[in-house]
Amino acid sequence: MPTGIAIRDVREQLFDAAERVLLRDGPGALTSRAVTTEAGCAKGVLHRHFADFDAFLAELVLDRVRRLQGRTEALRAAAGTGTVVGNVADELAELFGSVAVGLVGLVTSRDGLRARLRETTPTGVPLLTEATEMFAAYLAAERELGRLPSDTDVESLAPTLVGTGHLLFADRTAPRPSPEAVRRVVAGVVREL
Repeated sequence: MPTGIAIRDVREQLFDAAERVLLRDGPGALTSRAVTTEAGCAKGVLHRHFADFDAFLAELVLDRVRRLQGRTEALRAAAGTGTVVGNVADELAELFGSVAVGLVGLVTSRDGLRARLRETTPTGVPLLTEATEMFAAYLAAERELGRLPSDTDVESLAPTLVGTGHLLFADRTAPRPSPEAVRRVVAGVVREL
């Protein structure tokens, strides 16, 4: 690999490369060599910016969690528009159509990574925990607007939706579920008024 060449936004370049490896080859193929090869840089570049590979992976997961926070605000702003089932189904497809499934597999398979992430997400699985909070906030807003029954238990409903969405999208080698299949599942869980 070339040396002495400045790389712009090296962290983001490495994160994007890791995502491509995850999406294409799965969590088992994600190594520092695979990431740097995909990014087109020397292996030492990763280790100059991160203490070790688990530190890199933890930062990758936390970066993707931060991105989810922007979507949380957008979903909350959608309360009162469209249909609740449609909004939830679209967001589930967006969430699990991204690299989230690969990241969840990565977190559950690497003890060192999980240990590092416990510092910021003491319970649950990072990304899924924040997604659950996102759906709970959205559903609570819809309940306040009267588009869901007043007795809707959003604290139970949100993890049900996230778990169901994860199951629908979990097999990265299978065809993606159709939008209709996602909507049908969501409609089976969410009772709109």
